Amino acid sequence: MTANRKTILDEAAIRRALTRIAHELIERNKGVEETVLVGIRTRGIFLAQRLAERIRRIEGEEVPVGELDITLYRDDLTEKAEQAEVKASQLPVDINGRTVVLVDDVLFTGRTVRAAMDALIDQGRPRMIQLAVLVDRGHRELPIRADYVGKNVPTSKSEIIQVMVAEYDSQDQVVIGSK
Repeated sequence: MTANRKTILDEAAIRRALTRIAHELIERNKGVEETVLVGIRTRGIFLAQRLAERIRRIEGEEVPVGELDITLYRDDLTEKAEQAEVKASQLPVDINGRTVVLVDDVLFTGRTVRAAMDALIDQGRPRMIQLAVLVDRGHRELPIRADYVGKNVPTSKSEIIQVMVAEYDSQDQVVIGSK
């Protein structure tokens, strides 16, 4: 990303967005019983953990958090030049009959979410799958829509959205810039 970067979410804005998503998730599902949060590797995992912590503070209930590696489910795997590093998906509970909330950092074309749904369904048959994203930037190539969005950011295809989380990147912020 070049020097013409602009911060669109700072640490406080990310915190507020995740708190709002937690409240919306609780309200829409009338609580969190039988709910599992599943973060899409890499940053989605940390966002899912933060959502679980907010839900615990609000509802007093622990929500299981899992990790999903979608590497082998990507439709662009053969186009990648380097060898893909596959890590195991970790689901803390049986997802059959549960509401599974997929958590990711950015929703763009929808292809990552499609791959995540394929990977998830190979693990079991959830009652329902919902999607929570920190940033929705548009440009869908598949008919996928997030149930919970931290911030809608209209972008051009020449722009890049970069999400940074403290657990992985040593800081919390979302920036937009040009390719």
